[in-house]
Amino acid sequence: CETCSKEEAKYRCPRCMKYSCSLLCVKKHKLALSCNGVRDKTAFVSVNEFTDLNLLSDYRFLEDVSRMADAAARHCTVHSPATKRLLQCLRNKARGCNIELKTLPVGFTKRRENSTTFNSMENKFYWHLKLVFPHCHAEYTLKRVPDDKTLADILKPYIDPVESDPVVCQRLKIYTSSPQSDVQILMKIENRSRNSIRYNELDAGRSLLDNLKGKVIIEYPTLFVVLKTLKNDMVVLGK
Repeated sequence: CETCSKEEAKYRCPRCMKYSCSLLCVKKHKLALSCNGVRDKTAFVSVNEFTDLNLLSDYRFLEDVSRMADAAARHCTVHSPATKRLLQCLRNKARGCNIELKTLPVGFTKRRENSTTFNSMENKFYWHLKLVFPHCHAEYTLKRVPDDKTLADILKPYIDPVESDPVVCQRLKIYTSSPQSDVQILMKIENRSRNSIRYNELDAGRSLLDNLKGKVIIEYPTLFVVLKTLKNDMVVLGK
């Protein structure tokens, strides 16, 4: 068992492939790693390891996507004029800021979660934002983040040793104990193939809006906060 290291393992998590011996250890590992225990159907599989089971899984996954897209297309909210106008307005305002904002059908999770708005009086975006800390397996969702706020100010409540919340600080201890110069903020580049994923490095000293310019965003930005001294599988574009 990879949780208690005492008993013989009986179960293996379909999501993270961790071994567990009991229901209690399964729950503990899910809590510690923020794991939902559901197999990742879109995980990359090399050609050498591809089997008939993977092919069948992909086929069923595509059927589920088709069924979900069809159900979303029939949803009354999709055809609401107010909804269409709001989304079109968001896309147009983003385009005016040199940001290509793409929205998903109603049935998708990111579409349902997204709370991004544009304030016409202030001429400012208030973004729905997700922060991912891979080294601690932690994720945090922020709502109504003004686009003129710097990334450094956005991260202060999480990784600043003085201003961060004590509970969050304890969970992200590896970040708070590292020098700020070691912190790197990355954002995934969209519209690339699954076996060629790359990331853009963002400038913590610049505003969220400046960092998003020239980027493609699907629903809302997701920022990955990593440490340069620790190994990770994220390849920055051009490196």
